[in-house]
Amino acid sequence: MINAYAADSAGAELKPFTYDPGPLAPDTVEIDVEYCGLCHSDLSVVDNEWGLSIYPVVPGHEVVGRIAALGEQVSHLQVGQQVGLGWHSGYCGHCSECGTGHHNLCVQAQPTIIGHHGGFADKVRASAASVVPIPQGLDPSLVGPLFCAGITVYNPLVQFSIAPNSRVAVIGIGGLGHLALQFLNAWGCEVTAFTSSDSKCDEALKLGAHHTLNSRDPEVLKAAADSFDLLISTVNVKLDWNTYLATLKPRGRLHFVGATTDPLDLNVFNLLMAQRQVSGSPVGSPATIADMLQFAARHNIAPKVELFPMSKVNEAFERLKSGDARYRIVLEAGK
Repeated sequence: MINAYAADSAGAELKPFTYDPGPLAPDTVEIDVEYCGLCHSDLSVVDNEWGLSIYPVVPGHEVVGRIAALGEQVSHLQVGQQVGLGWHSGYCGHCSECGTGHHNLCVQAQPTIIGHHGGFADKVRASAASVVPIPQGLDPSLVGPLFCAGITVYNPLVQFSIAPNSRVAVIGIGGLGHLALQFLNAWGCEVTAFTSSDSKCDEALKLGAHHTLNSRDPEVLKAAADSFDLLISTVNVKLDWNTYLATLKPRGRLHFVGATTDPLDLNVFNLLMAQRQVSGSPVGSPATIADMLQFAARHNIAPKVELFPMSKVNEAFERLKSGDARYRIVLEAGK
């Protein structure tokens, strides 16, 4: 039996929930959970903001733990090995995306917290193909958010072959953005942080930004015209995207990793006349996650976290909703 915390309806408080996972499938592993990050996507699924939730919902897709049991077909992992589990807990394994290493784009990928019980629990199960070993040098209490927030901002650097001398700006310095600044700085980019909060300017510079710009000042945005090769938006709110597009150089890219549900209002001439691009991406494949973890270990990249005992999960959710968390929340299992 697995002991977890679950919401039984949209917006409900999480309560203790016990379920029988059944026999361990041949290609599956069972993980003893040590830590699990709390992500805004957990809140979105609990509240059914995306219309995809299946109740009861056991959140938690930034899992760090140790292998407790292996399915009979699993040979590349070992019992006791420290591993992580992110947004996906399984893939079809036979589509063209899986076949070319882009498992994160598999249309049949199994989300860890939608139609599957996640890591706010003492144990969690997942396909062995979705589980990634954690390299030496990473603090297990901090590494969980890298499996969602970290890979979300790292993946575009790989997918679009961002040059290390690129000028890149990050919109929104929060759970995603504060990691983006660190990765971009270590990548070699000239990094600018767009923020509407004066209190975050000094911290953005400490996290890796070389410059900060006040996103609420129209004159500042206007003065930044034709400045950036890449804009990474980490926010989940509607902004004046045409103003931001104008800050891109010709052939520049506005890339979305924040899950805004509002339609994009874009002036096509802003794209046509300078051959600019607009794109988005989800989390990365297991192979890209493994590369990201090695990169983070080499460059001492880690999220800023607030640690809560798993038993205080509802208090942690309230802290997340307040918007005051700096910058990620991690739950410690067994407490």
